Amino acid sequence: MGVASESDQVTEELARLRVLFVNLYFVGNRDSWVLVDAGLQGCRAQIVETAEELFGRGTKPQAIILTHGHFDHIGAFPEIFEDWDVPVYAHPLELPFLNGQSDYPPPDPTVGTGAMALMSFAFPNKGVDLGQRVQPLADDGRVPFMPDWRWVHAPGHTPGQVALWRERDRCLISADAFVTCKQESLYAVLTQKEEVNGPPSYFTPDWIAAKQTVERLAALNPEIAASGHGTPMRGEELRSGLRELVAHFENLAVPSQGRYVPEEMKHSSS
Repeated sequence: MGVASESDQVTEELARLRVLFVNLYFVGNRDSWVLVDAGLQGCRAQIVETAEELFGRGTKPQAIILTHGHFDHIGAFPEIFEDWDVPVYAHPLELPFLNGQSDYPPPDPTVGTGAMALMSFAFPNKGVDLGQRVQPLADDGRVPFMPDWRWVHAPGHTPGQVALWRERDRCLISADAFVTCKQESLYAVLTQKEEVNGPPSYFTPDWIAAKQTVERLAALNPEIAASGHGTPMRGEELRSGLRELVAHFENLAVPSQGRYVPEEMKHSSS
């Protein structure tokens, strides 16, 4: 039995599959499509079923693009390779966590910002080894098999996190650079309460880079944002939320305590 999931169409040639508390995306059409991220462990069946609903029986992607390699974005590996023998692409700085060389910094439940944060001590931080299957994204910003899209380096949550940007309709797959529900709160995760938030604080080790990334992505002025957690947001609600996040990043995104919070960003929890 697979884990609970639901799918929806975000916009033209972009569909979302939510598996428990994390999103993954299908980009393209029946002729050519790409999977962005690979969800939680145990979601292989839901991914394949959703792909066949979207693109037809027996379909497979041209490739899998990873925004980053945290456990909730690579969970269908390696089982899904039994269905789809396709290459995987990630930013060069993410490769050590995907080829068995490095582990991520451990999660930090001491951020104390909700039940999900408190439970994060149990979230795995160990890297995986995809061997020769994983390849680096080219440094010119092009995304394999996604000609309308460009990748944007989005470090902070992980060193090699990338967002994906489609200029023609100003559509942004923001990964976990910013998310659209308060991921630290179990209530917000269960209700999918929609609001612009910073990256999940219990799994973000570089807050200075994370702030710079949010500024960079907000400057794109997206019309649509499809994030790693939460529902897609659009229009002025999205843009005003991003403006607020940029203006008050330390208070809205950075926890008042935690092992990864730099001294210059520490603040009261009022």
